[in-house]
Amino acid sequence: MTHSFDALILGGGAAGLMCAIEAGKRGRRVAVLERADRLGKKILISGGGRCNFTNLHSRFENFLSSNPHFAKSAIARYTPADFIALVEKHGIPYHEKTLGQLFCDRSARDILAMLEGECSAAGVTIFLSTKIERVQRTTAFVVHTPDAEFRAPTLVVATGGLSIPKIGATSFGYDLARQFGLSIREPRPALVPLTFSAEDCAHYCDLAGVSAEAIASCAGQHFREKMLITHRGLSGPVILQISSYWKNLQPILIDLAPDQKVTSVFRDAKVPRNQSTLRAELRKFLPQRFADRWLDRHIPTSWTNQALSDLEKQIHSWPVLPSGTEGYEKAEVTAGGVNTDELLAKSMEARKVPGLFFIGEVVDVTGHLGGHNFQWAWSSGAAAGRAL
Repeated sequence: MTHSFDALILGGGAAGLMCAIEAGKRGRRVAVLERADRLGKKILISGGGRCNFTNLHSRFENFLSSNPHFAKSAIARYTPADFIALVEKHGIPYHEKTLGQLFCDRSARDILAMLEGECSAAGVTIFLSTKIERVQRTTAFVVHTPDAEFRAPTLVVATGGLSIPKIGATSFGYDLARQFGLSIREPRPALVPLTFSAEDCAHYCDLAGVSAEAIASCAGQHFREKMLITHRGLSGPVILQISSYWKNLQPILIDLAPDQKVTSVFRDAKVPRNQSTLRAELRKFLPQRFADRWLDRHIPTSWTNQALSDLEKQIHSWPVLPSGTEGYEKAEVTAGGVNTDELLAKSMEARKVPGLFFIGEVVDVTGHLGGHNFQWAWSSGAAAGRAL
């Protein structure tokens, strides 16, 4: 059986559905081909099931890419306010958490139902459980499945990255880009917990569950949020953020007491300079067990002013050399992807393959933690949908 449409969208996630809605509203006959048995699986599990659907402060500076300016056009033309207006049009209750993060009050299912409703209103045809065997380009794009053939002059790839393989992530989008001669920036896990070396794990990992506010720095970037010790290493928002910039064999510097001067108590000549006093002071700024464990490794060899000054520096720049990450299984997103040099920023169309578009996570644009990756999905999807 052969189906003909104006546009085929491969992938029924956030970016693909937004693209379909915008194209359908403009009178295009659009089909979304989704490999899974339901749409938006990643939407449903995001934000602990509440879907951190955007961030009030999302700007191009919140995105990591080999071309830091690439996201600017799409984000400017479909903003967080535009998506919030859609959410409010559907009467979905939501709330703001820290740092501009917006979540559903009830469930991520509200966002998916909204997108499905908008697709229906725009006349979009959805094909679920549709495995793509191969894609060809003749006078049009031809997508072959086991029991059908789909044809359209326009093809949009919204197949996501490699993160969370248990819900179906594959390299399909990258493979397709290579098939059409587009280059790929090496994919890697991002927004992912980091693992300790064997030595650090032996010293700290039994403290799993202990958390503290910290500043993590790496590759000229720094973030300030909560850090969490896990049974394998470090996680929490501040570690997930810095992980997107971390490369192997690169240390991360962690400030364990932001804006504090732990050793200032020793300016008072009446205060005894000893381990007990230091331990009591560090416990004011860190959870007790972590303070004690960290200090076990960093007790000064003397109590001179210089030794205390050196210790203060260590507290604010504790070097941790991760052994790696917890991989795509625990990564919220995939960094790298289709090289942005291959795409037109305004439309997401491939420069050398007219009619071929790449949107969402499959592209080398990765947002910070806190709703920015969903905003990229909405913005890049809208950019392509309006250009089809």
